[in-house]
Amino acid sequence: MAVDYTVIVVYLAGMLAMGWWGMRRARSKSEFLVAGRRLGPAMYSGTMAAIVLGGASTIGGVGLGYRYGLSGAWMVFTIGLGLLALSVFFSARIARLKVYTVSEMLDLRYGGRAGVISGVVMWAYTLMLAVTSTIAYATIFDVLFDMNRTVAIVLGGSIVVAYSTLGGMWSITLTDMVQFVVKTIGVLLLLLPIAVVKAGGLGEMRAKLPTGYFDPLGIGGETIFTYVLIYTFGMLIGQDIWQRVFTARSDTTAKWGGTVAGTYCLAYALAGAVIGTAAKVLYPNLANADDAFATIVKDELPVGVRGLVLAAALAAVMSTSSGALIACATVANNDIWSRLRGRPAEGERDEVRGNRAFILVMGVAVICTAIALNNVVEALTVAYNLLVGGLLVPILGGLLWKRGTAQGALASVTVGGLAVIGLMAGYGILANEPVYYGLLASLVVYVAVSLATPATDTAVLEAWRERLAGRGVPEPVPASR
Repeated sequence: MAVDYTVIVVYLAGMLAMGWWGMRRARSKSEFLVAGRRLGPAMYSGTMAAIVLGGASTIGGVGLGYRYGLSGAWMVFTIGLGLLALSVFFSARIARLKVYTVSEMLDLRYGGRAGVISGVVMWAYTLMLAVTSTIAYATIFDVLFDMNRTVAIVLGGSIVVAYSTLGGMWSITLTDMVQFVVKTIGVLLLLLPIAVVKAGGLGEMRAKLPTGYFDPLGIGGETIFTYVLIYTFGMLIGQDIWQRVFTARSDTTAKWGGTVAGTYCLAYALAGAVIGTAAKVLYPNLANADDAFATIVKDELPVGVRGLVLAAALAAVMSTSSGALIACATVANNDIWSRLRGRPAEGERDEVRGNRAFILVMGVAVICTAIALNNVVEALTVAYNLLVGGLLVPILGGLLWKRGTAQGALASVTVGGLAVIGLMAGYGILANEPVYYGLLASLVVYVAVSLATPATDTAVLEAWRERLAGRGVPEPVPASR
């Protein structure tokens, strides 16, 4: 294992080095939070694909393939569909707004009265997303070093917190680009063909497994619908995703770069399902389907290749974890803390220090929560249910329906969020009904209250249209280097 260990250690050291390099570039709020809004198509596509394809998409995607066969691709497939929808229909307008958070967009659209409540909901979502990604380090480091769970979480989490705190979005962008390349080589170019060959080829896999493993709808229509509702719509409104859209150099980059990333996600989804299906042939009696990835990597790959593929899994986890962490800190500082204290005037450098401090504080909170938390699936379900049930309607309503009002948006966030929480208490956290009925309640309340209250002031709507057209407030000049 010495060669594999060397590969992993070099990879982790490289992540820290990029964090230090990114610190030299992040001299303004814009550069620290959104990489100066300067990413071109290639880097934008790679980093967007990196953040949406995390540990759940890699380890969990293979596990679903082990359990259901090719239809196990649907979870990651719906993530790709969501990214495609965001890129084609909304990303250009989002990029032109020149904001930093989803709540700032809501304030612009509705007149400055939706930010704190929506910020709290978005903060809870990004915090749980960062926590669940951080917990995944325990699985990977256990395979690598037979490491204690708490030590693994602290080690992996500390590396992500370090490079994210140092350079903000610049560091995260650079590391995500490396992680994208490592994932592509490790999972698509190495693990996928090796797994299929070890299982005897596609013909042998068909002969040894039930026909349901090759039914594209075998996972069930209700499950697919729930994936679409949670993940496809979740991609449209998550702060972690929007913050990457804000990094695009132009609205054209956001649209076409995101389309390439979404298409990549579809291929990644199919690859994970095929790898899981091959693992079912090789190891038909695993106690836990989510062990399929680690088992096939550990037992079937040659030395060196095994280290690279495990680095790919680590890359998947780190990219999602770092993206969720900076999103969580950005929301906590800009949407909650700054609003509560009245937004005192600050210089660009002061804002960099403030955001850097929030990343550090949120990072420590994420690590501590990950150590204390046991059920990852439940935590992630709560996060996505709150996000979709509470924020989907007012966000898409603001983008698509000019009659929506601030009162309607606030009522929608409140009723949708409370409905989801109450229904999870009644039906169970993992039930489908909470997000179904919570989303319906949010929609009904949004439309009813918006129609019952005065239309949004014409000056607010005119300012909104100006920003959508790209004629908003110019970016501040970055501090000199």
